[in-house]
Amino acid sequence: MRDFSWTAAEKKIARAAFDLAVGRELASVRQQVESMLATSPDVDAVWRVHDYLSEKRREIDTKYDYRYSVLPSVFARLVREGWLSEADLHGLAAEKVEAITRILALGRP
Repeated sequence: MRDFSWTAAEKKIARAAFDLAVGRELASVRQQVESMLATSPDVDAVWRVHDYLSEKRREIDTKYDYRYSVLPSVFARLVREGWLSEADLHGLAAEKVEAITRILALGRP
């Protein structure tokens, strides 16, 4: 991955997009947990929720890496998974958008 330089404006855009994606995914996790608890008739649902949250925590901690050197890959993954749209990245330099688009075209994280 190429080491891009990030302007102050791009850093703000990147942080906003990153935080937006985290918020969307955590809202989805919360909704899933609430659904699990609401639809389960037994008390063992608490342990299923625990297991689910532990798994999601590991996944989210691995996925959301805010180092500028890896942000294009992170953003490509978030677009692919539906947590971000390309419009959420509007304002990033063309070279970064192109890198994200190339990663998306390759189909890799």
